[in-house]
Amino acid sequence: MVTVAGPWDSTGQRTAERDRAVALEHTGGTDHGRGSGASGTSSGSPRPAPSAGAVLAGLGGTTAPGGVKAAPGDQDLADLLDPLLKDAPGLGERRAAAVVDLTTGKRLYGLGSDAPLTPASTTKIATAVAALTALGPDHRLTTRTALEADTGEVVLVGGGDPTLTAREDARGLASLRTLAEKTAAALKKRGVREVTLSYDTTLYAGTEMHPIGVNENLARVTALMTDEGRTDDSTSGPAPRVPDPAADAARTFAGLLKQHGVTASAPGPSKATGRAATLATVSSPPLSALVERMLTNSDNDLAEALARHT
Repeated sequence: MVTVAGPWDSTGQRTAERDRAVALEHTGGTDHGRGSGASGTSSGSPRPAPSAGAVLAGLGGTTAPGGVKAAPGDQDLADLLDPLLKDAPGLGERRAAAVVDLTTGKRLYGLGSDAPLTPASTTKIATAVAALTALGPDHRLTTRTALEADTGEVVLVGGGDPTLTAREDARGLASLRTLAEKTAAALKKRGVREVTLSYDTTLYAGTEMHPIGVNENLARVTALMTDEGRTDDSTSGPAPRVPDPAADAARTFAGLLKQHGVTASAPGPSKATGRAATLATVSSPPLSALVERMLTNSDNDLAEALARHT
């Protein structure tokens, strides 16, 4: 496995990887600037993302019985990788890489591989593997509303989905607007048009603030938020964040309920009881799609969320 981290642009892409891919003149379909205004196209729509060739393409190697190629020699790897890594200012000042034969455990190539460096966003690979192993690729993150039988309180229950969106165009994501519409319809069937609203973030344990503190690369880590707590229309990369994503999402939800004829109180934190009846749900895309987004955009909010789920 080869893992190399480099600097990001405003859309969360690793610039060195993208520049090398452009040089190969291949095309792909990854989001490069959707929703961030950084696409560089005259229409503002996403530009096609070039697909990089395989890192070890054309390396050669001998063919073993059965048609399987044997691992290339150490010098072959050094000849190929040294120019890519040593003469690559786009990867930053501190670079390290290792290639290991997974069959034998032998290290075939190393550049600063014994230096104690923080692996940065390459750790998202471990998060992806853990989430897919624990939950499965078809798992979805569900946000719901629940009605307390004893008090009539409506609880907005966070399902740990940072991609939950309050925007008009949900683009295939779970929609807070849809949840409000479905919740209002369920309440009206019960003859309810005025409710006490609260929100539940107890799915997660631990602190909300990352040790790095306030940072535009990461919102507070909470089980309830919309659009990763972003205050602009971006979908990836650094952005200003709301100070309390859960409370902000609940206030937005109250406003959406009002649009559908249900008046809600100013929301406060609470916890849904086991007796609370589910009113409505919305679910994220499958975990496989969330992992792809996390790795493609180096999405810190999504990485933190998936780590909490495992």
